[in-house]
Amino acid sequence: MAVNAFPKAETVTRESLIVLSHDGALVETLQILGHDHDIFTVGAEADLAAQLVAEHAGVTILDAASVTSPIERLTERLKSQFPDLVLIVAGGIDDQSALASQITNGTVYRFLHKPVSEQRVKLFTDAAWRRHTQEVSGEYPALTEPVVIPKQRTALPPAVLVGAGAAVAALLLVGAWLIVHKSDTPSSTATSSSGTAETPLVAGRDDVLEGLLAHADKALASGALVTPPEENAADLYKQALLRNANDPRAGGGLEKVIDKLLSAAEQELLAQHVDEAQKLTDQARAIKPDHVRVAFLTAQIAKERERTVLMQARQAAASGNTQQAIAILDGASSKQNSTLVAEAKRELEQKRFDERVSDYLRKASDRLKRGDVLEPPQDNARFFVESARAIAPSDPEVKQAQRQLADRIVTETRKALNAGNADQADKWIQAAADAGVSREDINSLTRESQRVRTAAKADAMARMALLFNQRITQGRLVDPASDSAKFYLTQLVQADPTHPSTQLAKQAFAARSLDEARGAVRRQEYSIAKRWLAEAKEAGADATSIGYVDHDISTAQNGGKGGSSDFVTATSLQLVHYAKPQFPANASVRGLDGWVDVAFTVKSDGTTGDIAVIGAQPVGVFEAATIEAVRKWKYRPVMRNGQPVDQRAQQRVRFALEK
Repeated sequence: MAVNAFPKAETVTRESLIVLSHDGALVETLQILGHDHDIFTVGAEADLAAQLVAEHAGVTILDAASVTSPIERLTERLKSQFPDLVLIVAGGIDDQSALASQITNGTVYRFLHKPVSEQRVKLFTDAAWRRHTQEVSGEYPALTEPVVIPKQRTALPPAVLVGAGAAVAALLLVGAWLIVHKSDTPSSTATSSSGTAETPLVAGRDDVLEGLLAHADKALASGALVTPPEENAADLYKQALLRNANDPRAGGGLEKVIDKLLSAAEQELLAQHVDEAQKLTDQARAIKPDHVRVAFLTAQIAKERERTVLMQARQAAASGNTQQAIAILDGASSKQNSTLVAEAKRELEQKRFDERVSDYLRKASDRLKRGDVLEPPQDNARFFVESARAIAPSDPEVKQAQRQLADRIVTETRKALNAGNADQADKWIQAAADAGVSREDINSLTRESQRVRTAAKADAMARMALLFNQRITQGRLVDPASDSAKFYLTQLVQADPTHPSTQLAKQAFAARSLDEARGAVRRQEYSIAKRWLAEAKEAGADATSIGYVDHDISTAQNGGKGGSSDFVTATSLQLVHYAKPQFPANASVRGLDGWVDVAFTVKSDGTTGDIAVIGAQPVGVFEAATIEAVRKWKYRPVMRNGQPVDQRAQQRVRFALEK
């Protein structure tokens, strides 16, 4: 008589309704109505996927006003990853128009107009649960089907890999979202105000280089990224780099090629075309092997392959072919196909099953000792623990192995955080949810990672600001190209264009560039003066100051006299009204002294303008107080040929604590 290898489950996980909304009225309405299902509220779109898996969601209500990405893209992604999830969207007329085709084809089950009413909310949610019940009653269970707990270790029941498949699917969804949003970050290539790469200040034009760049840009625009040979964008930009390694346009072009390749790979991966995604990623790796997005996407592809293997094993087990499921897992880990044991007696299957679980656990323990926690793909501790959990989820030894894996991931995360490596810590945190780490620990690690990343950014900004000020003081404004004030200003802008240190650096560079332009006018070097004027304009100098210098250049070239190019110390001018700078409270608490060198224009009416910091020690402490004070100063107008004129001046303002 045949033995039933799939005993009935003792309990079934309760399904939940997940609400993504900041609308207190909507959430309160749902809570007042109550329901047979638990209700959970999510405040951020980035947390939605993990919550859907963790709480076994059957119905989800999305408030369009709380969604950061286009609502139609979010609903499409959710439905592709959670086929049995029933979606309700709440919003306005525009949101309904954006979702018209999805409402028609059933991707979005109902659209709920805001403001909502209790009667309509109850009607829609009740209908959604009925639809969910119909969808999950089909032949094959959905990835969100609750995990059941067998009474004893058994030979791979039909839904054994459900939990692992859902968790990996959620990880892929979150990873894809991060990759897509990463492409929106600023390029590492400095650009001018028109949005094109800045042409270096060189003595003459390199026609060969310009031809290569034009040809490369055309290939990029036509989609000829890596083919045909020597005529594609990647090869042409590489040739341009060989021609002039300091020209940022070639490097920026390669970054655009890589971005297009990886963006296409991401779309193929979301469409589950793993081989195509791998091909595109390999092409990007050939251009820049150590590119951070290449490494991240490679890891996502490996995880998708692992998920596919586990799903194939689940399907084999669901059909009653336990040995085929084991063979699939064996083949994935060893890269070779195992020979299936044919016509094995059922009483021997249980023994082989136990041995297989033990083998997975032994391999998992071995990989932990070797440090192969997450890599290489399909031969790491996590893979073998998940394989064992997939076929024996309730086994005590499997649960113990899962706890050991979770503890190890937390330990590795903390090691990365202690070393200041937030990027590495984030990779471990992404793996933590799959490994069973508690939500409290994950939230704590995530907060610590954000703190480390913020501190690292602050340190980097301070270092770049210090180097910028040093180069300004040394007079190294644009040369050498990779160690000049302009170079570090570009880095500050790329890191955080709105940071106070960045704004002060832009003001200082603009002021110095204007002063260099005035000096060039006095030396009658008008072409050099115009180049410095262009530098000042790019750095954001105000139009009035640029106009003064441009007027001086025109006047000098036309043989005129006078102008405002002379630069004097402020102490040589007669100060009529003085406002003392306020000592910053944070500097007083920290016991800091310092100084600020400031340049400004004494206008024809005696007021000050065009104020810019050109040096400070320490950086980022006293600059704001200095600018605020100088703005209030007033001088007796400077007279030239009997007429009041504008005059540039410079002053060092010192700050010292009273002893």
